[in-house]
Amino acid sequence: MFLRRNSKLAGALVTAVAALTMTACSGGTVPEGPPGQEGSESAEAVNFDERGPISFVTGKDTSGNLQNEIDMWNSEHPGEEVKLIELSDEADQQRQSMVQNAQTGGTEYTVLNVDVVWTAEFAANGWIVELPADKVDTSAMLPATVESATYFERLYAMPVTSDGGLLYYRTDWMQTAGIDAPPKTFAEVKEACATIKEKVPEAKDADCYGGQFNKYEGLTVNVSEFVNSAGGTFVTEDGTPAANSPEAVKGLTAMKELFDDGTIPKAAMTWTEEESRQAFQDGKLMFLRNWPYVYALAEASDGSSKVNGKFGVATLPGVDGPGVSSLGGHNYAISSFAKNKGTALEFMTWMASEERMIERTKATSNAPTRESLYTNAELTKEYPYLPVLLESIQGAQPRPKAVQYGDVTLAIQDATYTTLQGTQEPQAAFDGLQAKLEELLKK
Repeated sequence: MFLRRNSKLAGALVTAVAALTMTACSGGTVPEGPPGQEGSESAEAVNFDERGPISFVTGKDTSGNLQNEIDMWNSEHPGEEVKLIELSDEADQQRQSMVQNAQTGGTEYTVLNVDVVWTAEFAANGWIVELPADKVDTSAMLPATVESATYFERLYAMPVTSDGGLLYYRTDWMQTAGIDAPPKTFAEVKEACATIKEKVPEAKDADCYGGQFNKYEGLTVNVSEFVNSAGGTFVTEDGTPAANSPEAVKGLTAMKELFDDGTIPKAAMTWTEEESRQAFQDGKLMFLRNWPYVYALAEASDGSSKVNGKFGVATLPGVDGPGVSSLGGHNYAISSFAKNKGTALEFMTWMASEERMIERTKATSNAPTRESLYTNAELTKEYPYLPVLLESIQGAQPRPKAVQYGDVTLAIQDATYTTLQGTQEPQAAFDGLQAKLEELLKK
């Protein structure tokens, strides 16, 4: 999932509190319930016959692959060209731009590359249109990805890329240290790091474990994984807040303890995906939690990676057992205010085709949404981690599905970050979070 929320690279800086607050509040007080009364149109009421030029709005793409795909479409569809509009490389700012365009009824944005956790908010507010069931086939896609594009049993987006968290680890250091298998728990992570420090001279200055702990969406993902692996959740399936349950508090406590004892370096409190990737790629980390996009970059043979051919990939470790990834990914949705929705739908279908997903996975190592591609011989030869990634995605848990998601994630980040800073104890932090979630998620 990449939290820059583009097709490849991750976010760089945390947004200012004022900007994030404005973003978080932009959802208003839309009720939790089926869309329609807030301005949404049913699929039957949308004109999917209108055709012409459109735009594709996404987070900044530094892979170079996205423009190649759009150029291919444009060469085959004269008169229905797609214009690429790149937004910030930060998820929060991308969402803010899309929300502001929707709130003013802007027609400049056509197809939106939306984070999987934005579906409820965008659908409930009437900012994206329901997709016609007779023109969209999702039967070959991972069920979790289809669910992420669905709101009240209606499909509002096309699942295009998925994401599951992965554990990257140094195979060379583990082999030298006599460690046979990657750790399944954080206790095993600590034990492995101690052994590597003792037996691998070149690893003596390396840090143990890294992830994304800056105060942004990545922190929500990482703390969710700690909480979920401890048996907790922030919001139950029926929408009830559960942030201060013993299991949830245990997850936050485990995260704090890893910072306190140095297993996770203090510097990681400033890390997003890219800073953590760079630390691992530069040989400064033994273990890294990150997304699939890291694989292609870490395997680069152009001198940019010190770990080329020296790392492996496994599922995440957890607090009480094997870890639980947060579900990531991106879906394509059509702005309610855009023209040429027929072209938009065809473009989305084309981008979600098996051929395009194969080529995109080869070029970027992003996770496809078509389940069969995880055992595709051509892809697994180049990216042998794909079966592990499939396991991660199949066991992943979604972040809270809420119309007021911006407020919910900000509250989770506030409670977690103050705990990591040492200004609140885990129980007090999540007691406060529980009260905020109860107010935000009132029925």
